Amino acid sequence: MPATLTARLFLALIAAAPLAALAKDPWITPAEASAFRTTPSYAQTLDYLRRLADAAPGTLRLATFGTSPEGRPMTVVVAAKDGDLTPERARAAGKPIVLVQAGIHPGEIEGKDAGLMLLRDIAVTGRLPHLLDHAVLVFIPVYSVDGHEHSGPYFRINQNGPEEMGFRGQSQYLNLNRDYVKAEAPETRAWLALWNTWRPDLLIDIHTTDGADYQYDLTWYAEDAHKLPPSIAAWQDTTYAGQVMPRYEKRGHLASPYLEFRDGRDITKGIENFGSGPRFSTGYAAIRNRAGLLIETHMLKSYEVRVRATYDVVRSVFETIDANPAALVAASKQADAWAASLAAAPDATVPVTFKQDPIPKPFTLKGFAFSQTPSDISGDTWVRYDPTKKKTYAIQSWNGLLPDVSAPLPAAWTIPAQWTVLIDRLDAHGIPYTRTTTSVRVPASRDRLTQPKWAEKPFEGHHLLRDVTIAPTPETVELPAGTVIVRADTTDAVLALNLLDPRAPDSLLRWGYLDAIFEPKEYGEPRVQEALARDMIAKDPALKTAFDEKLRSDPAFASNARARLSFFFERSPWYTAQEVGAYPVLRLDAAALRSVSTR
Repeated sequence: MPATLTARLFLALIAAAPLAALAKDPWITPAEASAFRTTPSYAQTLDYLRRLADAAPGTLRLATFGTSPEGRPMTVVVAAKDGDLTPERARAAGKPIVLVQAGIHPGEIEGKDAGLMLLRDIAVTGRLPHLLDHAVLVFIPVYSVDGHEHSGPYFRINQNGPEEMGFRGQSQYLNLNRDYVKAEAPETRAWLALWNTWRPDLLIDIHTTDGADYQYDLTWYAEDAHKLPPSIAAWQDTTYAGQVMPRYEKRGHLASPYLEFRDGRDITKGIENFGSGPRFSTGYAAIRNRAGLLIETHMLKSYEVRVRATYDVVRSVFETIDANPAALVAASKQADAWAASLAAAPDATVPVTFKQDPIPKPFTLKGFAFSQTPSDISGDTWVRYDPTKKKTYAIQSWNGLLPDVSAPLPAAWTIPAQWTVLIDRLDAHGIPYTRTTTSVRVPASRDRLTQPKWAEKPFEGHHLLRDVTIAPTPETVELPAGTVIVRADTTDAVLALNLLDPRAPDSLLRWGYLDAIFEPKEYGEPRVQEALARDMIAKDPALKTAFDEKLRSDPAFASNARARLSFFFERSPWYTAQEVGAYPVLRLDAAALRSVSTR
């Protein structure tokens, strides 16, 4: 045999030896068995989980918590010691409940493979025997199961492996990480039922980032303190940066707060907050009075590095909780009490939008050298990074947020029985409500909405209401029997406000579910409106002055015959009687609420 062939055979045997050794391990995960070149199918994932559960029946329990649009079971794994595998047992034992979910974007699937390894090392191999001494893990290995099975090699152009990966949307082409409040997808409805069953103390959502190249194999995000109950803000501030990430980095990793660059062409211009809201996982956890942690492994690191980074950061979270489980449980209880107490304050309000803190903080970025070249293809700047040249940059961080628009928090909201789209969402989120038993006349506050402006392009199947003028108006109204009453002195007050108030950017109004209130159902013929306009001018000279001023100041209006006639029609009782823009959800104060009989 030629020497060169012998050498090649020897090297091949050396390379194959680790894989052969792994193949003899009955608990090797599918990703490990492929040296992290591939990730298992959903069926393979469930087969592995069933084997784990059969081997550790007192520690692991598998359940189906929903069905995908294409008919696949949505699986959750509960892991706990001492048989604390139900919410009731977990609460009775005083253990915090941690919901870890993977694959809400199935192309970003590290959490699934890390979760299989973690469950194995907790329940079977004994490598991490004490990780769940004082906590309960609720693990969703694949959230978007239809998207996971719609896999291929060309869904994540920015990402380094695995060889094939799932599709970002589910089978109805919805992005589940934009659906938490509007709750349109069947998967979201199932997830909400799971959340309401377990009421977890912490949500960990695992993703893979896009963006620049840098040294970190993982970045993380937590909601700004201004978006959170004080107890949750304090717990997160102490726990993530002060304990979890240092523990994680001791295992040989680098971590950074989430890196949203102000200018993707020049990382030296600093970072800013990417603007999470309730439509996102951690934003939704915030309005449910709970802690949240977003994990983003770095797309350009190898799949093995990303999976092991996920394994180590989740392990670090549980080790930190294990050292002081009571702190997280107490933070959740205090947060619920805080939310239920908000409406008791006079003229209570809750921030629903946030703006950038204008004062930045210094930030040290561990990146790579990069070049900027004028592009004859795009006409813009072509940015290229050199990962062989590590470089540290002193930049500025505008990650801090400040409250911007606030919404009034009443004693209660009322919803007419016919507005079933709103009531359906109350049910999906588990928000408690009652109904009036008799008709009652009460003082209330109604928002009158004018000048609506919608987005030009659809987003998640909706043309969002981008802007609207809101005028709170006191009224005395008749609430028919069967009117829904949502009290604000409950733990779900902030959740209900974000769903029902028109100021909230993820309210059902903003998503377009109530667009019909902006549509007049009766109109006037131009010849009739011509006569109406002259009659109105004769009775109100000031109206003629206002009309003439608009003609002078607005050329588009002056050249639009329909708009000129509408100027008068929309100020007439023929239009105002249609209640165009009258928001159907009313606010009651404490005195009005006391006069309402409900069941």
